[in-house]
Amino acid sequence: MLRRLGRRPPTAGQPSSAVPSSVRVAAAWGVLLAAFLVQFAGALLPHAAPLAVGWTVGAATELYLVRAQPQALSWLRRLRFDVTARQLLRDMLLVVALVRVPGVEPTAERLLSLALLSCYAAHFGCQLVALLVRRTRTLPFLTRNIDASALRLSPAPPRILARQPSRRLLVFSLPATVCLLTTVATADARWGAVGISASLLLYLGGTVHLARWLLPKRRPVGDEQALAWLEDWLARYRPTVAMYFSGGASSAYQANMWLAPLAALDGNPLIVLRERFMVQRLDATDLPIVCIPKVAHLMRLEHSSLKVMLHPSNSGKTSQVLRIPTIKHAFVNHGESDKLSSCNPYAKAYDEVWVAGPAARERYRLADIGVDDRDVFEIGRPQLAPIRPYAGPPAPDGLTTVLYAPTWEGWTEDPGNTSIVLAGENIVRALLADPKVRLLYKPHPMTGSVDPRAARADERIRRLITEANAARSGPRPGPEAAAELERRTAELDGLTTAAFRRSADEVERMLHQSAPEDEQAARVAAATAAWEEAYWASLPEWEHQVVTGPRPALYSCFNQAHLLVSDVSSVISDYLAGEKPYAVANTSGLPEEEFRAVFPTVRAAAILTPDASGVPDLLASVRDPDRDTLVRARTELKEYLLGPAEPPSVVRFRQATAALCAEADRRRERMARRAEQAPGQHAAADAPEGPELDGTTSGSPVDGPDPVTT
Repeated sequence: MLRRLGRRPPTAGQPSSAVPSSVRVAAAWGVLLAAFLVQFAGALLPHAAPLAVGWTVGAATELYLVRAQPQALSWLRRLRFDVTARQLLRDMLLVVALVRVPGVEPTAERLLSLALLSCYAAHFGCQLVALLVRRTRTLPFLTRNIDASALRLSPAPPRILARQPSRRLLVFSLPATVCLLTTVATADARWGAVGISASLLLYLGGTVHLARWLLPKRRPVGDEQALAWLEDWLARYRPTVAMYFSGGASSAYQANMWLAPLAALDGNPLIVLRERFMVQRLDATDLPIVCIPKVAHLMRLEHSSLKVMLHPSNSGKTSQVLRIPTIKHAFVNHGESDKLSSCNPYAKAYDEVWVAGPAARERYRLADIGVDDRDVFEIGRPQLAPIRPYAGPPAPDGLTTVLYAPTWEGWTEDPGNTSIVLAGENIVRALLADPKVRLLYKPHPMTGSVDPRAARADERIRRLITEANAARSGPRPGPEAAAELERRTAELDGLTTAAFRRSADEVERMLHQSAPEDEQAARVAAATAAWEEAYWASLPEWEHQVVTGPRPALYSCFNQAHLLVSDVSSVISDYLAGEKPYAVANTSGLPEEEFRAVFPTVRAAAILTPDASGVPDLLASVRDPDRDTLVRARTELKEYLLGPAEPPSVVRFRQATAALCAEADRRRERMARRAEQAPGQHAAADAPEGPELDGTTSGSPVDGPDPVTT
């Protein structure tokens, strides 16, 4: 099975889900209930046909839920109706039918029932061994891009034995079920005995096979040995700068945007994660990655060579690593906007706050949240190098490409957080009404995660785009464009895709994801650029697009667009690197003058009201340079938001890192001097008091260093 680090986005207008998840769950539950009722009727008749139909439909629904709707099964577990209880009910109905079938001796019925129970005992025994195996294969940390073979890593056991008790119970019980149904149909108990024996052998054989992973040669090292290895690796690698990241599954983009700037630093950079799933969520990189879930193990970094940690986001677990006094911490954020989240009071917990330009410094000052201005450093945005500068208006006979990239709804109920709910459909309708507009719609990855209205608006916008495309026509690229994209996709996937077996667990992935090949990151960057070129060339120039997923990246969409329509978010600040025209939807309810005053990032923007009535004039100003009155304002705002062009942001980022590393060194030197002075101070404190000591007269200070408090 291929676990992709990047996936091709869906086609334009493709809905994220044809049927709501709740409807599918309810339908699956209804099928399960119907299957049990059919099987119950078959047990009362008794008749093998309804028993077989009920069991087959029920088992098939179970397997579907395990694969596609695990949340539905978790709800059933909360009701104490888990897979074991459901399978036991099915088997009980088989036993009821067996008892009601004439011609089967009572002794045979009892023996078959006891044998069936022995299968459950074997199932629980296998589950116990599986639990032991999973515990031995759960290391206190995970790695990627590090040779960890010394930890005795080995391939994982089959999933059905180690991690899929539901599927194991259904599959291994199949011979017993089929043969018991045959017994019900023929009144011959020998069929049931054969089937139950086969199921019992499957359980026992699977348990013995699984137990092999508990042998010393297949079992990874213990926790203490593993942690000792990690400390030894840190001592050999000697990292000085690390990026620390903790977050949910959809927040990986916040760390991914800092991978390239981090890789360009000196001093053996490192990535430190806290969530195990995040190891596979990060993009392809040459940087070594260590995931340390437990805070007790994380504290071992105190004795490493790490001097600086960079933090792209705040999280509950960030406070844990801030306890390490030997490491200096800088908050670099994952983007800057005028929202409150860009000047969170949590920022004062860091040693330094690194921002893009003067705007962010002023934002912290005005917020008055306790961040000392002396701790704020302007480093620009080193990620913005791929953004191409403004190349002028679209050709008079060509299409105007407009990128609509609304942000998500956020954690508060502020209507100004996102335009997608109040203005999104109006903006899209107004843009689609212009025949010379080509729309690129790229919603935020977290759209709809908090407010269902945002998810519904997103679905309606996608339908509008699909309908608009159906009403359009024009030339399409030839088959050679699709072939080139396919070739480039295969090339990029080969560099960014890790090939794992379906049964692979974390330990096996660590085994396969050892140190990357030399210049891997450079090859990935070149392959990504070639893929993006092939991607845009494979699409009709006149066709609107819905762009989701990690490919193509947001900055690639910037380079395609003549105009951006967005919300108050970091998207605006990044887009300004190219100094192209942009518009911001004002759904805050503030008058335009106050809106511009409150949010400095919109000073050089055209402001759209929720009804999107200003879209025609906006498009006219983009197409006619004489009507674009905000050119100078964009240039000035770019420097205000992102800082000066010289020295480049990459240089300022490197200088800030080196300076903070030097500060960490100075602190360590101070602490070392204090540690050397401490024993003498303790001895002096323990000396007896008196007017005379060693023949000297008291009352005058003794020459020596000033007292130091430790």
